[in-house]
Amino acid sequence: MVEESSRVTSYPYPELLRNKIDITRVPFSDRGSRILVFRIPGKNKLYIKLAERLISLEPGLEAYFNRPPFIDDLRFVDVDGNALDFDLTTSAERLQFHTSIGDFQLVFQDQNTLAFGLPPGKTCGLRFRIRKEFCRTTDIDGAFKTIRNVSYATNNPVIKHWTATAGDGIDFNLIVQSHDDCALTLHISPMDDFNPQVPSFSLMKRNAETRWLEWFNKIPPIAEQYREKYVYAWWVMANNLVSPLGYVTHEAMMPTKAYYVGLWLWDNALHSIALRHVDIELARNQLRVMLAHQLSNGMLPDVVFDEGLITELDHPFHAAVTKPPILTWAAIKLHESHPDLNFLGEIYDPLVRCNNWWFELNDDDEDGLVQYNHPFSSGLDNNPLWDHGMPVKSPDINTYLTIQMDCLASIADALGKKGEAVKWRARSNALVDRMIEDLWDKEAGLFQALYNGKPVPVVTPFNLYPLWTGKLPTTIINRLIQHLRNPDEFWCEYVLPTVARNDPAYNHEAMWRGPVWANINYFFIEALQKTGEFDLARELRNKTLELIMANTGIYEYYSSENGKPPLSAAPMFGWTSAVFIELSLQATKELGSGEQS
Repeated sequence: MVEESSRVTSYPYPELLRNKIDITRVPFSDRGSRILVFRIPGKNKLYIKLAERLISLEPGLEAYFNRPPFIDDLRFVDVDGNALDFDLTTSAERLQFHTSIGDFQLVFQDQNTLAFGLPPGKTCGLRFRIRKEFCRTTDIDGAFKTIRNVSYATNNPVIKHWTATAGDGIDFNLIVQSHDDCALTLHISPMDDFNPQVPSFSLMKRNAETRWLEWFNKIPPIAEQYREKYVYAWWVMANNLVSPLGYVTHEAMMPTKAYYVGLWLWDNALHSIALRHVDIELARNQLRVMLAHQLSNGMLPDVVFDEGLITELDHPFHAAVTKPPILTWAAIKLHESHPDLNFLGEIYDPLVRCNNWWFELNDDDEDGLVQYNHPFSSGLDNNPLWDHGMPVKSPDINTYLTIQMDCLASIADALGKKGEAVKWRARSNALVDRMIEDLWDKEAGLFQALYNGKPVPVVTPFNLYPLWTGKLPTTIINRLIQHLRNPDEFWCEYVLPTVARNDPAYNHEAMWRGPVWANINYFFIEALQKTGEFDLARELRNKTLELIMANTGIYEYYSSENGKPPLSAAPMFGWTSAVFIELSLQATKELGSGEQS
């Protein structure tokens, strides 16, 4: 079977990931799974967390950030229960722990089951702890009840099994007489669906290898200079997928299972653009899973997670919360590569209702310009555009809506709704005119965000956003490009900072107050292409690719001073991976070299 699998692909994509996955920062997981395996830094032990909020156990939307591991202090032990030191080899499908008595291995049998391979001919096993507040033992041999049902099984004799209460947890010790192809499984699930029949470890390992080979075999060819990071990006895309459960109605992708538990609205749109290259239905489902929970007034939720939705927040004050409306823009990209009128017909009306919500409930003075009522609805949570108060009429939201209405026009055209298409284009053009009339500052040469009718005193790339509409007069385009290319503001080695470098609010490490975000660069690359600034778009694309490739892993954002990810930047980040995939494919197409380069 291993020989057959190795012939499936012409390129050793899995080999490019060997020892590239640092499980002290990012979890060893698998497509669809909510089980996350980490190593404690500097220690010969593991812990397991769940990519679940579990608000029924512990109320509070963000309680999961501080929740202790589900299973802690997991160690490999010898016949006497002594913990074994190990050296670790990582890959997409397997962890190998090299110990003094032989190699332990770990793969996913399925999305709810971890399979440990034990060294043959040894008496050895596992020791781990479940915290007392999360578990209780049962009278059923081989099972204990927790916030999730946990069961173990092995295909070899268990010669020792005991528990001991110590401190804040219950220690479980499992010692097995290991013969050839010995496996010990841990099944973690909300269901009573445990199967005690354990296959050989070699079979489970081959199955894991095959799953990952099938994923990598779908990815388009890429130029050699991008290949290593490209493969890592595709690993991130698969590793962040979770299976349907509760409110998650389709297989969908979290921004990062390790830190952002749930599906975020605009993240899903960006994820879909990359996923269309390997599985168009999976890409479409990233949009469907958000549209499935549209509110009666047309608003789309900020976040969808297993047990519910986030549609309002109490911090920094109470208000409804969503994310920028870019699903329609993403849908057009899906349709351009894989036309499907049925899908467009399915999503058109919900997208129209979303567009109506923005204009009907987010324009207090009814002047035709839309406002943000909560800073998080912008996706730019702590950007200084919101420092002076809310609501804010900002160029970015009105740019998103301009593009959305152009995309609705394209969908209407495809569906034969010619009259509606004309209406959408007219509304889009009118919104651009309104931005020029009310937000354009000729003296400053940029579009101002307004709070209480007065400009917010900060300069950000979002003040240049209407460039993306492709509908501005040449004189305005030239002024915006001047700002973009100004090294004192945005154009230095690491671009584009999310606040101008010479602005008093600039902080190169504070999330949206200065660091570089790949998604914003991607929007500006498209904006520059629309306006005919192809050389500048290419330069921004290359700088973005180089920034991501210069770092180990793939992160949420990067310092605009040194190009490194700040400590607060989440690793294994979805839309950075999606943008890298999309931009590297564009660069490969332009090179005309593909896999032959």
